[in-house]
Amino acid sequence: MNVSSPFSLRILVAGGAGFLGSHLCERLLWEGHEVTCVDNFHTGSLRNVAHLLDHERFRLLRHDITEPLQVEADRIYNLACPAAPPHYQADPVRTLRTCLLGAINLLELAAKQDARFLQASTSEVYGDPLEHPQRESYWGHVNPVGPRACYDEGKRCAETLVTEHARKYGFQARIARIFNTYGPRMSSQDGRVVSNFIVQALAGQPLTIYGDGTQTRSFCYVDDMIEGLVRLMEVPGELPGPVNLGNPTELTMLEIGALIQELAGSRCALAFRDRPADDPVQRKPDIGRARQYLGWTPAIGVREGLSRTVAYFESQRAVPREPGPPDAQLGVVLAARLPHAPEPESLQYGRG
Repeated sequence: MNVSSPFSLRILVAGGAGFLGSHLCERLLWEGHEVTCVDNFHTGSLRNVAHLLDHERFRLLRHDITEPLQVEADRIYNLACPAAPPHYQADPVRTLRTCLLGAINLLELAAKQDARFLQASTSEVYGDPLEHPQRESYWGHVNPVGPRACYDEGKRCAETLVTEHARKYGFQARIARIFNTYGPRMSSQDGRVVSNFIVQALAGQPLTIYGDGTQTRSFCYVDDMIEGLVRLMEVPGELPGPVNLGNPTELTMLEIGALIQELAGSRCALAFRDRPADDPVQRKPDIGRARQYLGWTPAIGVREGLSRTVAYFESQRAVPREPGPPDAQLGVVLAARLPHAPEPESLQYGRG
């Protein structure tokens, strides 16, 4: 099923220097589109997109989407928000501002230009679910005042903003509920289970297990996720609502840890810690809607995807780094090439 646009489009990717965003920028350039990557580099990395800077159809803007921006676009992907718990919990108010003000600013831009819009939502909208597997019709089980609420409720409210803007102003909008995704360009410091386990296994350190290790997750390789996002954006016609994107293969923390140890050639011990508050006990997507409307299902198995990811982390360990904070050396070289987004004009909606 080929749902990619046959025409060259102007595409804005907010959060385009992040883990998922950088892979999406690559894919869209490969398809022949003009790509504007917008990022404030709060959690995104210049290293993720440095190889794209000389591409004639790629433009990189340093900009925080909590402020309005003016960029011409036929498609807008909103991937801009810290997604790892240590990052979004470091400044909960900033996370909420990114989820809400960021979505409003990009939706206003979409309304003005009649651009198709895709919101990267999350499986966290289901909270610690009482339904298993999780279908899009499930309203979730979320603590609105817990330590994860800034992200969970921020994303839930963003879904409402997308729905209401599209309904009021008549442009097409999509909502992707993204489940755990992994692969090359994950940050070694993001605190997610896959990156944590790989970094620890390669270093011969004990794997940190929160709780008893029986809680489950479903892990989707990044190439499959990007395929799903592009299909969701380009599929013609109306959709019944948000669409789950994830790999329905379910593994416990103990199982994923054992597999990573095997692939990394490690026999390190396990270090058990208390399970964080509101950490979901189980997580598995029902992807029936993605199969039906997008013709999408993950193609890369967990073993193959983890093998590629372990190899990536091994290659990064072999690369010598200059002293200083992450991206500091690269940032000095590239700073002059990173324009800020132009000041917006007064935004006028495309439809009354």
